[in-house]
Amino acid sequence: MRLGLALGYWGRSPAREHVALAQTAERLGYDSVWTAEAWGSDVFTPLTWIAAHTSRIRLGTGIAQMAARSPTATAMHALTLDHLSGGRVMLGLGLSGPQVVEGWYGRPFPASPLTATREYVEVIRQVLRREGPVELDGRFHSHPYSGPDGTGLGKPLRSITHPLRADLPVLLGAEGPKNVAQTTRIADGWLPLYWSPFRSAAMYGATLDAAPKDFMVAPMVRAKVCQDPAEGLLTVKAMLAFYIGGMGARSRNFHADLMARMGYEDAARRVQELFFDGHRTDAIQAVPDAFADEISLVGPRERIAERLEAWRSGPVTDLLVTAPDHETLHVLAELNRPAGTATAPGS
Repeated sequence: MRLGLALGYWGRSPAREHVALAQTAERLGYDSVWTAEAWGSDVFTPLTWIAAHTSRIRLGTGIAQMAARSPTATAMHALTLDHLSGGRVMLGLGLSGPQVVEGWYGRPFPASPLTATREYVEVIRQVLRREGPVELDGRFHSHPYSGPDGTGLGKPLRSITHPLRADLPVLLGAEGPKNVAQTTRIADGWLPLYWSPFRSAAMYGATLDAAPKDFMVAPMVRAKVCQDPAEGLLTVKAMLAFYIGGMGARSRNFHADLMARMGYEDAARRVQELFFDGHRTDAIQAVPDAFADEISLVGPRERIAERLEAWRSGPVTDLLVTAPDHETLHVLAELNRPAGTATAPGS
């Protein structure tokens, strides 16, 4: 199981510590570093900055939101950074939800998310393969554009720049069962949300068994070395309350639905109610400790070592660690290192 560093997106101001964390991860032998976007900082610019200050570690978008860019624009970002970084890019994509797509990006959420995702990936694959001009008679992504409000003058085009790699990895953030199944057919990997080593393998086992041999399963995990697990879980519970309560509407929230499928339906609905009623502190407290604990790695080193084995024994190929401090990065690197392997120089 490889380790990755998941940095997320900025808060109210630039996260100036991200480059230093990425450099530490590279020295420790982490395989990848990932950035994200929501409705603030974008996903590609910080990753480019990190690329300029590192030399080996792979660079992932986790995730680039599809609604933020046309598929050809996303492909342009990916192939450009892939050239600048010497072939280190992995393109993680996600559809997000109606509240973000329509509220922030100002466009309709697709009536058929599976079709929209499949077309988006197909256009990107065509750009990267560069076997001919991009052409797709799609429902959501047609090239050239053929809608009734167009001029009819669109011309099929091929990228001026030759992509460095036709097989640049494309991963998808998928939550629903049908979306996960499609991901194993059209993508090179899956970026799960809320992975539990104690139940997720059983939930998705049949689907993942049908995936290609080198298919990546790369969930994010909140990690924190601390003496009191309850203290470490507070950050996890705050994140969960925001996603389950704030990242969606009462009637439609993919994150809450996922938590429900994982056996915490009553708690998910309670968190939603409290969050929407303005009781955010109570919403955080309502997140079950058991749920927060099984999708994270917090506590003393010995506890993390014991629980890490559960992650290593399942189908996870890459563990993307959200760790805010260098100590936690060091501990996880040491615990995940094969016995007898020397510590990385300079670490």
